Amino acid sequence: MKRIPKTAFAVAMGLLVLLHVWLVVLYKDGVVGTAWCLLPAATAIAMCLITKEVFSSLLFGSLSGAILMMSSNELVDIPGKVILCIIGGGEKDVGLINILSSSWNVGILLFLFSLGILVDLVNKSGGRVAFTRLLTSRIKNRRGTQLLTMLVGCICFIDDYFNCLIVGTVMRPVTDSHKISRAKLAYLVDATAAPVCMIVPLSSWVAAVSGYVETEQITGVDLFFKQIPYNFYSLLTLLMIVLIAILNVDFGPMLRHERNAQLNNNVFSSNDRPYEDAEKRENEYVTGAVRDFLVPIFAMTLFCLGGILYTGGFFEGGGFLSSFAASDAARGLALGGTLTCAFTFVYFRIRRSVSFVDSMNAIPNGIKHMAVPVAILVLAWLFGSIARQGLGIGDFFATFISGFEAYVKFLPAFFFLLACFIAFATGTSWGTIAILAPIVVSILNYSENPTTCVIGLSAVCAGAVCGDHSSPISDTSIMASTGAHCSLMDHVITQLPYVMLVVGISFVGYLLTGFVQSQIVCFFMTGVLLMASLLVIKAVLSVWHVGLFEEMAEANGDVGDDDK
Repeated sequence: MKRIPKTAFAVAMGLLVLLHVWLVVLYKDGVVGTAWCLLPAATAIAMCLITKEVFSSLLFGSLSGAILMMSSNELVDIPGKVILCIIGGGEKDVGLINILSSSWNVGILLFLFSLGILVDLVNKSGGRVAFTRLLTSRIKNRRGTQLLTMLVGCICFIDDYFNCLIVGTVMRPVTDSHKISRAKLAYLVDATAAPVCMIVPLSSWVAAVSGYVETEQITGVDLFFKQIPYNFYSLLTLLMIVLIAILNVDFGPMLRHERNAQLNNNVFSSNDRPYEDAEKRENEYVTGAVRDFLVPIFAMTLFCLGGILYTGGFFEGGGFLSSFAASDAARGLALGGTLTCAFTFVYFRIRRSVSFVDSMNAIPNGIKHMAVPVAILVLAWLFGSIARQGLGIGDFFATFISGFEAYVKFLPAFFFLLACFIAFATGTSWGTIAILAPIVVSILNYSENPTTCVIGLSAVCAGAVCGDHSSPISDTSIMASTGAHCSLMDHVITQLPYVMLVVGISFVGYLLTGFVQSQIVCFFMTGVLLMASLLVIKAVLSVWHVGLFEEMAEANGDVGDDDK
């Protein structure tokens, strides 16, 4: 940064510190459950966008939340209690120790480490290189590559973490060969992670939603199924991928990244390349057999699916869907990842694709490969835990919502925007659903307003996916940028205009559902509006950047005689 931005940033930080001191001195009873509980989220997100550095932003946001948590204590006790709050063992079970002692979080970490080990094994076998060459030889243009990326994302519907890392690993070399920027790949990965899991009834998200909305009139699983057709954000996000691929249109910061990739053959548009060393090692591997890639990936899918069903009691006589609803997704993914690594080790030894020594070295290499995203993820969990459990952000919004019960027809649109805001501020979709879904179901009583209740729940789920999709402190944003080997802040900044366009149109859809409770009519109208918006954007950009799209297409070989 230049001198003036540095000075301005220092002044802003000083004012922020003074604000915290003022709050601690003024509010002797504390600020938990008040509007001030939003301050840490605003601080963390603003620092992310300004500094483009995630670690310090999450740490400062967590520190801000811890200070506000302890604001009701005596001034002399606050520093010590803040440190204890961050480390763990303090009040309300927040802190790093509490987070790392959670079976759910440990299960997710084990799964991520096992996935890192699996990727290293597959790379050493040469299977990834062989599969990349196969896809590169079959797919001839950028349009097909983007649509294939979406298809792979839709196939990996079990869990959003699984989706992000697998799709990024599989498609990264292919998108590179067709001059698709890493920022665009990260968007495609992120846009087919949570949105796909939310609208496919066979994912770990069934348990996340159904567990919070169980009522006497209808089961949580049935409510989850009913909300799918009204989940405009998830459905329109997938439609958005299809349209931008077919229409060949990009806008906002993404256009600069795509232009640089196609005209300069450089898939990066910034100097921030956190996975450069890992990619250099990947390029050293020789070509193996395609089955050395496909067999471990299919094994991971089957073992993870089986692990989730096992934790839900499927193998003890439980039903298929009920087992999904009752499952412990983190434990199931950890079990599936561990079994996959063991299976892959034996498989490669039988095929003699990877030596015993290289197989053992894959364990520390895979863990090191996942170290940075895991560290960011743990800090994101810390921040989210302080915001939800420590500052009572759910209690604040429960009180806030109670003032709008009279405006029933406008409630779905309102719930959608509110869920977007909470998920963006806290970085978690499941946490947002846990906060809002029970409130919405109780306000919009299913026995009295069944359709309105379903639409309201769908709006919450859609908004939670949206905020989680776009937030710089979101776990799926972290995983998507990791899978695509893209800078997190490049990913967040480039996809934000795309997200905002779908948010605006989804908001219109939820306004319509308040008056026209037909999912077919509303989705058709929002789909047409999305297509019209993209056509207008492309027309405007074509006027502002005369010849740019033709030049980009010609550089990539996508334009034939009929297209010129």
